[in-house]
Amino acid sequence: MVKFLKNNSFQKKFKILVLLFFIHFVSIAQNDSINPTVCPPKTIIEIFKKKDSVYVVKPIKNSFFLIIPAIGSQPATGFFYGAVAQYTFKGKEKADKYSIANVGITYTTKKQWLVNIKNNILLRNNRIFLSGDYRMYLFSQPNYGLGTNIIPAARDKAPGFSIDSIAQAMDYNYFKFHQTASFEVKKNFYVGGGINIDWYSSIVDKELDVANGKLTYHYEYSQKYGFDNLEYFLTGVSLNLVYDSRDNQVNATHGWFANINYRFNPVLFKNQDNSNVLFAEYRNFIPLSKKNERYILALWTYGQFVTRGKVPYLNLPAIGWDQRSRSGEGYTQGLFRGTNLVYLATEFRFPITCNQMFSGVVFTNFVTTSNPDTNTNLFHSIQPAAGLGLRILIDKATRTNLIVDQAWGNSSKGFYLNAGETF
Repeated sequence: MVKFLKNNSFQKKFKILVLLFFIHFVSIAQNDSINPTVCPPKTIIEIFKKKDSVYVVKPIKNSFFLIIPAIGSQPATGFFYGAVAQYTFKGKEKADKYSIANVGITYTTKKQWLVNIKNNILLRNNRIFLSGDYRMYLFSQPNYGLGTNIIPAARDKAPGFSIDSIAQAMDYNYFKFHQTASFEVKKNFYVGGGINIDWYSSIVDKELDVANGKLTYHYEYSQKYGFDNLEYFLTGVSLNLVYDSRDNQVNATHGWFANINYRFNPVLFKNQDNSNVLFAEYRNFIPLSKKNERYILALWTYGQFVTRGKVPYLNLPAIGWDQRSRSGEGYTQGLFRGTNLVYLATEFRFPITCNQMFSGVVFTNFVTTSNPDTNTNLFHSIQPAAGLGLRILIDKATRTNLIVDQAWGNSSKGFYLNAGETF
């Protein structure tokens, strides 16, 4: 049963966003005849250029390098700051699609260091697809238990309830190496495999006091399923199936993307269990106007399921731990965790200015996780979020936007600044 419907505060915010969605959808009929040749695209950077050079036609470049500050705040990190460098490029052939590689380095007021390296690269005229996620974290992140019902229903929620009240502080170091290589066997369809390494070390449960009977979610789970609660590995290989017909993975106007990754984790070290994990993802970009491609309904859904055996606590599917850490806007990373997870996000993308410098988005997302230890199944409890955002064009050829989002969830909210679309 969905428990958020009686949350009056969220209902009001959700109704406002639905109204905005409706207003902009209706405006399609009024703006359907916008013609890019009449109103040339213009980036925010061009404001600082000389007026006589703004509309000069230049050859389309095949690469774009961007560095932006990473600034924000969320319960898991406190205030954080750093920088993200993103390189977008493609080959010389007309049919080549853009690839993305980025590096992010962040430091937080909780004395955390976060280093992220991501890649989604197409090589040899789109015939080879590489996708990687590398991380090195000196980290601390609270645990909140398993299942999406950790936030009480409105009727059961105590006055002044805060998510911090259910948090259990934890410090740890994390090293991640996930890399797949897939090869085109048919137009837009790829088959391949990958290597996956996760290493959690120096784990400190700050609220754990076994002598006095004060146990934590992490400790109880580790004891029950035979994992060392101070350090563990999860290593394996994966089979990868990909379909990608998007016109541009940086900022798609049409096409769809699907990915099925099945991971096999054998026992290679102590305190491991044989396990299999399935990850399935689908994204679709639906044009809403034949005359203006900037009106788009974007859909993103994915599921992650432990299909065999057991995995360590921190390896369980959790919100915000996708490749680009973009899922679950409105909630802190790792808030919802379980043996299985299903996520759905929708975005309505629309133009604000004729020259494409400013665009907007209205979005919603929903997440559900399971916890067999409490007989909590998927879809028993669903947690929603909704928000709106601004898009600022910073490169025309790659259609790269600077994105600014504000999202509200159930007893939670978040502010986000990134380069490139959320998905």
